[in-house]
Amino acid sequence: MPFRLGPTELIIILVIVLLIFGAGKMPQIGGAMGKAIRNFKSGISGKDDISDDATEDLKIEEQSERSNSKK
Repeated sequence: MPFRLGPTELIIILVIVLLIFGAGKMPQIGGAMGKAIRNFKSGISGKDDISDDATEDLKIEEQSERSNSKK
């Protein structure tokens, strides 16, 4: 039995969150949730970590080749 949220349930959840946190904190909470989801997706894909490591490795190799060719 899948768990599905309809429009009525989503509105009820939104009202409860609004009552708990207040209208002033809603943009902060939304921004934090968006950032967390983006970080989670990038962590799952692993593309950022791999590409950063590969870029650093290439830079190190190029520097070592340059220093070896200057000798």
